[in-house]
Amino acid sequence: MKLTFLGTGTSIGVPAIGCQCEVCRSTEPRDKRLRQSAFLETDGGIRVLIDCGPDFRQQTTRFPFTKLDAVVISHIHFDHVAGIDDLRPYCKFGDVDIYCQDDVVKALHQTMPYCFKENLYPGVPHLNLHAIAPHETFTIRRDNEVIANFPPSGSNLAGVINKEGRTISVPPATDTLQITPIQVMHGNMPILGYIFREQTNTHQPSPNTQSIAYITDMKSIEDSEYEYLHDIDTLVINALRFEKPHHSHQLVDDAIAVSRRIGAKRTYLIHLTHDIGTHEIANSRLPEGFEFAYDGQIIEC
Repeated sequence: MKLTFLGTGTSIGVPAIGCQCEVCRSTEPRDKRLRQSAFLETDGGIRVLIDCGPDFRQQTTRFPFTKLDAVVISHIHFDHVAGIDDLRPYCKFGDVDIYCQDDVVKALHQTMPYCFKENLYPGVPHLNLHAIAPHETFTIRRDNEVIANFPPSGSNLAGVINKEGRTISVPPATDTLQITPIQVMHGNMPILGYIFREQTNTHQPSPNTQSIAYITDMKSIEDSEYEYLHDIDTLVINALRFEKPHHSHQLVDDAIAVSRRIGAKRTYLIHLTHDIGTHEIANSRLPEGFEFAYDGQIIEC
């Protein structure tokens, strides 16, 4: 599997609007953090988006355009769902399947009612919302070729409108992706983290495949949730800053303690504020096996 960090920042991003601290004025690309989101791709071609915040359009145009097999949402806060309307182009490959808790399903019906009317306005994203619950494992698969036809769009450099469309063909996936939601607490708000395991099409674990857990916006986790995390190889988890406690987000030392209890082989820290310091200096403060993720980073799982 391959994980691409689309964004590693908090709800305000880095640089923060109006801030003149040294981190926000840094010209180092790794100190620029869009709102938290990630792409997960299996070796066999399954492609899943983790959260879809307000920077999604800017994030996704950096990478090849192809089908999204699923979108998983951690919770309803704006910095995790505000980019859902920008999923419209992906609907050319078919309706986009979004997996989230029931409270998120209900909230999206309220915040995006135009997507769920009986007679949809032309051009709105076609979304299938799937209510999921902690510990109920589900599987993402693509057994058949998907062909998407795109009408003419845009123009040449002289501003002459293009008259030819294009076709994108996506072959069947050669594996499947097993996803197990777990429950963590965002302050007093129960939200979802996710465990991903690649499988062959015969529902067996893929050879040499490791497991990855992705947790964001966590403040605490019940002891009972650790049993689902005991075999995690790669952990992605939030760590707001080094000091100054927050009412709904854990700090770096908290994330390290969680990782060590899980026994993860390597840990990437996300959902970072400008209080973390510059990427290079902040990373030097971490113990072995821990790393601050940065926007655009790609890791093999």
